[in-house]
Amino acid sequence: MRTWLKAAAVSTALLAALPAAAADKVSNLVTLLTAAEAQTQLMAMVLTMESVQQGASAHILLCGPAADMALKQAPDSATAPQKPKGMSPQGLMKMIMDKGGTVEVCAIYLPNRESDASVLIDGVTPAKPGEMAARLLAADTRLLSF
Repeated sequence: MRTWLKAAAVSTALLAALPAAAADKVSNLVTLLTAAEAQTQLMAMVLTMESVQQGASAHILLCGPAADMALKQAPDSATAPQKPKGMSPQGLMKMIMDKGGTVEVCAIYLPNRESDASVLIDGVTPAKPGEMAARLLAADTRLLSF
């Protein structure tokens, strides 16, 4: 009888914890992309889009060579279609933006290119480090880094 009571108490405690676990669901995704390789860039966008389709709010931060994806005159590697679905990293990034995702380039990207925001595709802006740090530290945020 004692064993049964202990098992019942443990089961009750576990069931009581379920709503709290559901409340801790991650609802925000930050994708940090620095990789220069087109396949890595596209896979980062694929996983970000899948997360958006599953209900996450997406924010993409492009740094280093990956930030070239955000240029109006992006390199061919960012715009060339890839197998199996004929998508490009920049094309899928734009689709994520159309679904409400935000895209920023690292704050130091444009100054080191000796450029300004006019070279970026519509909707992409330079990141504000303080805001990005707060976003990264938020309890309901998951980070993907490529």
